[in-house]
Amino acid sequence: MEAIRLSKLMAERGLCSRREADEFIARGWVRVDGITITALGTRVPRGVSIQLDPRARRHQSRWVTVLLNKPVGYVSGQPEKGYRPAVSLITAANQARGRGDKRPPAAPRVQGLAPAGRLDIDSQGLLVFTQDGRIARRLVGQDSPVEKEYLVRVRGRVTEAKLARLRHGLELDGRPLKPALVTRLNGDQLRLVLREGRKRQIRRMCELVELQVTGLKRVRIGGVRLGSLPEGQWRYLRPGERF
Repeated sequence: MEAIRLSKLMAERGLCSRREADEFIARGWVRVDGITITALGTRVPRGVSIQLDPRARRHQSRWVTVLLNKPVGYVSGQPEKGYRPAVSLITAANQARGRGDKRPPAAPRVQGLAPAGRLDIDSQGLLVFTQDGRIARRLVGQDSPVEKEYLVRVRGRVTEAKLARLRHGLELDGRPLKPALVTRLNGDQLRLVLREGRKRQIRRMCELVELQVTGLKRVRIGGVRLGSLPEGQWRYLRPGERF
């Protein structure tokens, strides 16, 4: 039977990230078929039963996930010369309050709070920051199954033929794109729903059909919507919200 690193198997099952799995293993918080594993790099058969110690569960419950309405001009990840990182907006002063928010109005622990996905400097809308490796794994990467919905304003002649090509038939970097849901909302505004996230994908898709993107806003990731969250403000992921 094929053996696999325990940390990788834990990540595949959505128990935690690989980095977090190594931390839990080192602390003696992981049992495989009832046996506590403490050696990093341990390989196990894929069919084993994995149990997390209650201390690991309590550790996970303290992880923070926040939603930010990123304005144009901020970078999602590492700071770039002349631009501020979007995480700098996650302050107590910028927290949006609502009836569903039970936490006190204070900035979360920014240490370890990383963007789960990206949004270009010249794009705005929903951006997720999390300390939870399970959420990051679900949202990040070209193989993520989670839908992302965008409102896109374009310049150029929009035709049914161009919309059909945007839905299916384009390729980027020599690889075909997955089918997308594309609808025309009005004269120059489109709604796109994607199941992948290549670099500047929507702008490059539109260029291939001779349309220029003049505005791009992400309004939904999976089951979580931007809603009425004000631009430049953030809120906690609410209980019951799922990506």
